[in-house]
Amino acid sequence: MGAEEDHEKRLNETPRPNTISHTQFLSWKRQKDADASARKAEAARKRSEDIAAGTVQMTGRELFSHEPWVFDNTQY
Repeated sequence: MGAEEDHEKRLNETPRPNTISHTQFLSWKRQKDADASARKAEAARKRSEDIAAGTVQMTGRELFSHEPWVFDNTQY
């Protein structure tokens, strides 16, 4: 039991080198969200360029938003 108590005591006394403050976390989170948003916007831009060039097929949602006349049922 003495070894376990010594181990717990050392864990409690040792400062943690990886601790960060709340502001550091928020800064990191904002940066991470901005990077993810930029990647998503770039992927969307590339996808729209590929659709315009005809190199990829549109999904139903994309087709509906770009060419709604395809889904016009007033003729029937």
